[in-house]
Amino acid sequence: MGRIDHFHNPDAPPANSVVPSVVAFVQNSAGQVLLIKRSDNGRWALPGGGHDAGEFISDTVVREVWEETGIKVEVIELCGIYTDPAHVLQYDDGEVRQQFSMCFRARPVGGDVRTSNETTQVRWVDPADLSQYDVHPTMQLRIQHAMDRTRMAPYIG
Repeated sequence: MGRIDHFHNPDAPPANSVVPSVVAFVQNSAGQVLLIKRSDNGRWALPGGGHDAGEFISDTVVREVWEETGIKVEVIELCGIYTDPAHVLQYDDGEVRQQFSMCFRARPVGGDVRTSNETTQVRWVDPADLSQYDVHPTMQLRIQHAMDRTRMAPYIG
């Protein structure tokens, strides 16, 4: 399934759904950040995905990181909530989802890097090299906020 991110695009279709989702900012002991290359839009991002009914939100973080990367994580803390109604995700099936994403810091506790049907590449990236990757501006913001250890659980409207 393909995906188009519309970010403050006046020609974007109107949202027809809102799905709570998570992304995980995972750093290893060397300080490298876990990134995925998404199979739906070809961009680099933090691992994450939609929250399922019956899950605690921290379980969503653990499940999504494991499914997309093969890395087992432990959630540390919330770093931000992002709910910009002018950021919609348009999918091939007709869904147009308003962004509603929570970003969590997490630490790796096991597993081995692997890809999935949602990821074409998974890698640990040195923070100094992040600018070399095609990362959507909204994901760049999440990474920037998560790297700032003085920030904790900001609300981003």
